[in-house]
Amino acid sequence: MNAPTLKAWGVHLYTAFGAALGFFALVATWGGNYRLAFLWMAVALFIDCTDGTLARRVRVKQILPHFDGAKLDDIVDYLNYVVVPMVLAYHAGLIPPGPAGLIVGSLPLLASGYGFSQIDAKTEDHFFKGFPSYWNVVVFYVYALGTPIWFNVTVFVLLALLVFVPIRYLYPSRTPTARRTTYVLGGVWAICLLYLLTQFPAPSRFLTWLSLFFPAYYMTMSFHLHFRNSVR
Repeated sequence: MNAPTLKAWGVHLYTAFGAALGFFALVATWGGNYRLAFLWMAVALFIDCTDGTLARRVRVKQILPHFDGAKLDDIVDYLNYVVVPMVLAYHAGLIPPGPAGLIVGSLPLLASGYGFSQIDAKTEDHFFKGFPSYWNVVVFYVYALGTPIWFNVTVFVLLALLVFVPIRYLYPSRTPTARRTTYVLGGVWAICLLYLLTQFPAPSRFLTWLSLFFPAYYMTMSFHLHFRNSVR
């Protein structure tokens, strides 16, 4: 096996390792160690943010045309961005216990299953179509802010519905518009979240609110670009 082929398989292994991290997060959740669970999710998020760049750099599609790296990425993302955070939300009491909580927790799973299965879930000009299932981020904030259950349920239901609304959202690593700004703000945001994780189980509410600058930027920029392009 030559060096380019080894590198290509190495990138796929790097992507697949995200599934192991999802498993680690589920085990940590089962043990009630939510700080560790969120940490594993953060590492998985880092892998997801970097594996695409590595894949394009080593030309995995050309070297391993028989292996669908995009499908692997979607499988890992569905686990880490949807299943793991919703299990944590239920286990941590962020949604109602019992059947009601199971129903609420299932809504993101069903909606995101639909979203991931759309052929144009990622558009040709590098946007996500419909809410891009960042449930890991949503669950982190409702946990860190200690928001009431009724609020959490409302947010989960509304965002699940937004999966079906064809608004285009930034694809941070590929959308060319304001990419440098997105990278810089995203880097600062990542540092904030890692610092907040060191404060668990009682992170600073002030810093948590302050760190919402990036989700606010992400949503505002996504809506701005979507509606600006829609009126052209």
